[in-house]
Amino acid sequence: MESQARGGTRWKRFAVVMVPSVAATAAIGVALSQGALAASFSVSGQQFKVATKRLDGTGFVQYGAVDTQKNGKNVPVAVSGFTNAKIHNLCQSVVVPVPVFGDVSMKLEAGGNGTPVEAKNLYIDLDQLSADATFNNINIGVAAGSTSKGPGMHKGDKADPGSFAQEADSATLTKVQQRAWATTAGTFKLSGLKMSVSKGKNECY
Repeated sequence: MESQARGGTRWKRFAVVMVPSVAATAAIGVALSQGALAASFSVSGQQFKVATKRLDGTGFVQYGAVDTQKNGKNVPVAVSGFTNAKIHNLCQSVVVPVPVFGDVSMKLEAGGNGTPVEAKNLYIDLDQLSADATFNNINIGVAAGSTSKGPGMHKGDKADPGSFAQEADSATLTKVQQRAWATTAGTFKLSGLKMSVSKGKNECY
């Protein structure tokens, strides 16, 4: 861990999974395919991958929660929220197994033409992340229901408001690779949007 300035913290190339009582750090992500967090609906049994060159976010919060799949299985996740986020070179991919035909990959790309993707009140459920991250004025160990720097807990989340959380005034993440279950945003503006479907595995990383 390296202190860059008072209230700023940086971790180099970290991978993190949020579990009860364990301090998880940073999460980034944008996805179109699920549309909302699992507390609002049952997630599919498939995760998707998201990669981005850089994310600049203000109002960051992260806490642990549980997603429920359609079959009733619960999966632990780290829920990360940003009040505002700008995302450069976004890539999202998911591989769907199709009976007889085989794997089909769906890939979405945006924000690669110099104009970043913009999101407000962005939340994402993830269970794996690697990135370089810098946080400004971070508080670690705040009760999830008492955070004030970010958008707060997403309404309806399966999470204990008294459980561990962290928050920061802002966060910058670069070289991001993550695996997620679901995401939602109040508004989501994608510049230079491209989507492709191909046979086989064609993922973002």
